[in-house]
Amino acid sequence: MSIRVGLLGFGRTGSLVAKEIVNDAELSLEWVCRKTIPTNLNYASHSIGFDDNFAPFVSFENMSKDFLKKYPVDIVIDFSSSAAAASYDILAKAGIRIITAISKYAPEDFIRVQKASEITAVLASPNITLGINWLMIASKVLKHIIPHADIEVVEEHFRDKKEISGTALKLATQLDLEPNQHVNSIRVGGIVGRHEVIFGLPYQTIRLTHESVNRAAFGTGAAFAGKWLYKKTAGLYTMEQVMHEKFLKKITELNFY
Repeated sequence: MSIRVGLLGFGRTGSLVAKEIVNDAELSLEWVCRKTIPTNLNYASHSIGFDDNFAPFVSFENMSKDFLKKYPVDIVIDFSSSAAAASYDILAKAGIRIITAISKYAPEDFIRVQKASEITAVLASPNITLGINWLMIASKVLKHIIPHADIEVVEEHFRDKKEISGTALKLATQLDLEPNQHVNSIRVGGIVGRHEVIFGLPYQTIRLTHESVNRAAFGTGAAFAGKWLYKKTAGLYTMEQVMHEKFLKKITELNFY
């Protein structure tokens, strides 16, 4: 049986995420919630290249208990904005698990995320790609092995991204670095997203790098997280926990000696 998924947000990234969900045999895209719905376009399926009528659009204003009863889902994946957290209460009370990939929450909205996690399973990750979360784990492990290395975080993004990468700030925090001093930002055209952690040692450097070459990477990460969260009870989880659990499982299976 497929895991039924609802999607919040249908912008540049959300539309690619929708396609990844549809292409995953273990998931079923049931509906897509967006700010404005074109008058001549009722189904998300048509927007992502399918002729069949499925995954109807719904506006945030029409997200209600009645709608959720008519179109039940197991998980909602949020790629919209901080304000969408206002809908988390109704989702949580309907027994729906929530994955939020919002890069930055307003303080009052994150309180809604936390409250929802008291009722249902919520996974919150500012960057839900698989690779970046492996990078976080690898960086922390390396920091413990070589604690006296000089460490710098470099984040590169598309020209129009104004704020500092939330992922880079999280990397710095988890490596006990002061973000204002050790996070370096680059903005140029042609880059989707690139993060690098540089460890400086006498006569050598170690560079751990992750680069997203297509926003569809967020979709594969969200799908991966959805299958993991589907079995979890109420609580607030992170993508790093997903990776950490998989990492520990694999380490116990491998024999290095």
